[in-house]
Amino acid sequence: MSYSEVYSGWKNDPEGFWMEAAKGIDWDKAPSKALHDQNAPIYSWFDDGLVNTCYNAVDRHVEAGRGAQTAIIYDSPITQTKHKISYTELRSRVASLAGALRAKGVEKGDRVIIYMPMVPEALEAMLACARLGAVHSVVFGGFASNELAVRIDDCKPKAIIAASCGIEPGRVVHYKPLLDGAIDLAGHKPDFCVIFQREQEVAHLEDGRDVDWHGFQYGVEPAECVPVEGSHPAYILYTSGTTGAPKGVIRATGGHLVALNWSMKAIYNVEPGDVFWAASDVGWVVGHSYICYGPLIHGNTTIVFEGKPVGTPDAGTFWRVIAEHGVKSFFTAPTAIRAVKREDPKGEMAAQYDLSCLKALYLAGERADPDTIEWAQNLLKVPVIDHWWQTETGFAIAANPLGIEQLPVKIGSPSVPMPGYDVQILDEAGHPMKPGELGAIAVKLPLPPGTLPNLWNAEDRFVKSYLTTFPGYYETGDAGMIDQDGYLYIMARTDDVINVAGHRLSTGAMEEVLAGHPDVAECAVIGVTDQLKGQMPVGFLCLNAGVNRPHEEVVAEVIKRVRDKIGPVAAFKLAVVVDRLPKTRSGKILRGTMVKIADGEAYKLPATIDDPAILDEIRDALQTIGYAG
Repeated sequence: MSYSEVYSGWKNDPEGFWMEAAKGIDWDKAPSKALHDQNAPIYSWFDDGLVNTCYNAVDRHVEAGRGAQTAIIYDSPITQTKHKISYTELRSRVASLAGALRAKGVEKGDRVIIYMPMVPEALEAMLACARLGAVHSVVFGGFASNELAVRIDDCKPKAIIAASCGIEPGRVVHYKPLLDGAIDLAGHKPDFCVIFQREQEVAHLEDGRDVDWHGFQYGVEPAECVPVEGSHPAYILYTSGTTGAPKGVIRATGGHLVALNWSMKAIYNVEPGDVFWAASDVGWVVGHSYICYGPLIHGNTTIVFEGKPVGTPDAGTFWRVIAEHGVKSFFTAPTAIRAVKREDPKGEMAAQYDLSCLKALYLAGERADPDTIEWAQNLLKVPVIDHWWQTETGFAIAANPLGIEQLPVKIGSPSVPMPGYDVQILDEAGHPMKPGELGAIAVKLPLPPGTLPNLWNAEDRFVKSYLTTFPGYYETGDAGMIDQDGYLYIMARTDDVINVAGHRLSTGAMEEVLAGHPDVAECAVIGVTDQLKGQMPVGFLCLNAGVNRPHEEVVAEVIKRVRDKIGPVAAFKLAVVVDRLPKTRSGKILRGTMVKIADGEAYKLPATIDDPAILDEIRDALQTIGYAG
């Protein structure tokens, strides 16, 4: 079937479409229907089914005779470790951990916070919670104590599972003191903490509260899988907003299983047994959906990679992992590919490896600029698929569905909406806009299975944040347009559409032009307050390795490029070269924080910032061009 047949099949019979997709999951009790809409605009899916996530991700593959297949490949260039875990071994490890948690009182509905680095034990902890019907909340390893404390107080975990440390290039990150500090700060206290001791740092255990990962499993009865309702929360994942309290996105069990299992073939075009790699972190939604759950539910081999795109040891590490482990489908963030391109602009390191196993590269997490996509296409000679989704949705809103039909790639577009998503471009009054017009991107309700049904203990906030601006729609917070062929273009966050002398302009469109300059490795454009024009765009440029020309020349050239390609209306006259851009650990550029620095406003240091010192460099750079408060 073609994409258009599949999409129109969903649109004509959404209930039938998702009930058919639900057959790919092993249910303890099959659901009688897909959508439950009696509480609209709060919708839910597969409510009356009974199912267990861990059974679907682990046990069923063993029972089907595929227990010897590798489930997890652990590859850590940081610790020089490689290790493979079969589905059979994974089942026994997870059942043992779940049994030990159960023996200490963890049961269905209890919350468990997981605070771990990129090691297989992080996935085992997630799966052990799922086995018991406990609700896990993974917090990015190394998060500051106060941020962890906020999450402890919000979800009130019975237990916390943590590692003694994380390991970054050249340093050990001490997790245990951060955890102890968070528990001291939090009003809620967990009953106990499980500490996975890494050989790089053995942490002190608090008597009466902390137990050793291996020690507390000794002699316990392995746990069986506990069936839960389709609407039972599988996990809570906090979106680390730069303002206010973080939002606890809920993922309901039934829809999560159905949507992720469907996506592995339809979008990523892998068969059970293929090796799939998402180079992300378990602390982010990509790690939940496509390091842990999606690949394992579908019976793939997943890779847990503890390293960086560059520096562990070099810009060839991605290509080594792909060649060595036979990766068929690879998913990472555009910022990771830009980092590789900056270090190795000609892609010479990729030539050292046989990459014939790789069939596609998928990019998501931020806008993928055309220059990066073209560079990767020329280097890898495979489709480079930009696709678009959010923490809230859990899987792609728009993609090029290679497992259904490979559509023509339009560089700059994440292609077309996936089944389940009726995507509309709306003006400020909520009216649909014509093809090619820039507006707010919204999705007609109900959202598909696997997307957030609500926020944890915050339904009013859920309705206010997502469902109020455009009644009957989910507000994505992104701005863009749809062309005559139905292809979607994500131009910016709604906040990043700037108003220059009455013209609404996309900073993303300007970034595309800057990124096309041969010396520019990475860039960002923000709108700063201007007394005359309302807002003015300012560009930040990171240059490729080996560029030795005067910075003023590059700046003059990019200003001319914007004028030539977008026109004088953009009023693009200011750009500055910087060594690096402030980002979250998942690679998102902190444009909002940069705007506040430029406008001299107070800002809250984002919890997920990779290196706070970069903000001082941005302030210095802005001052050189007459901005920064």
